[in-house]
Amino acid sequence: MKIGIIVFPGSNCDEDIYYVFKHILHKSTVKLWHKNASTENCDLLVVPGGFSYGDYLRAGAIARFSPIMDSVIKHANRGGYVLGICNGFQILTEARLLPGVLLPNINQKFICKNIYIKAATNTTMLTAALDPNRTYKIPIAHAEGRFYASNDELKSMEDQEQIMFHYVNQYGEIDNASNYNGSINSIAGVTNRGKNVMGLMPHPERAADDALHNTDGRELLNFVLKLEESLS
Repeated sequence: MKIGIIVFPGSNCDEDIYYVFKHILHKSTVKLWHKNASTENCDLLVVPGGFSYGDYLRAGAIARFSPIMDSVIKHANRGGYVLGICNGFQILTEARLLPGVLLPNINQKFICKNIYIKAATNTTMLTAALDPNRTYKIPIAHAEGRFYASNDELKSMEDQEQIMFHYVNQYGEIDNASNYNGSINSIAGVTNRGKNVMGLMPHPERAADDALHNTDGRELLNFVLKLEESLS
């Protein structure tokens, strides 16, 4: 199995996610510069967090037109796996690989803090092995993380079990106080209908090393072990 981390001008979490996959989970991992169309036969493409193109115009709106994104879209349409984290999630919604949009946080401020999320389904590759009754402590760091979808789109997502995570309190309860960015229905991560394209706003790569005294994020990223089994 081979993992490709896409790097845009302004990406700043590419090294973090590369380190986790390469040195903690010990997977074959390469970096893919956005100007190159080749995905180098990677099985999983990761669009990392950061501020691609400075988040000018709208977060993810410019990066969506980088040369490599045509290859990402083709990869996804063939059933290949794609994971977008934070800015990567924004880019994938801009490319219409994921439903909904990411709007400015409800308080109009950048938010950087540890929060709790909980798996909403076990039907996606990323959540299949997670404990549905457990909360996971994962950092967020974004200014445009408020997920929004129309009522019709939201119903379709619920019917197809495309909602992967909810923001919750430490006891696993959904409440307004724990929904820091104001996302509709406290949605923290979603997938496409094919369940091969995944996006989440929290940063699991920032909670995956023992040195950080929090490895909840590693539990999420361990989905690559299941993915590797399915590809073998």
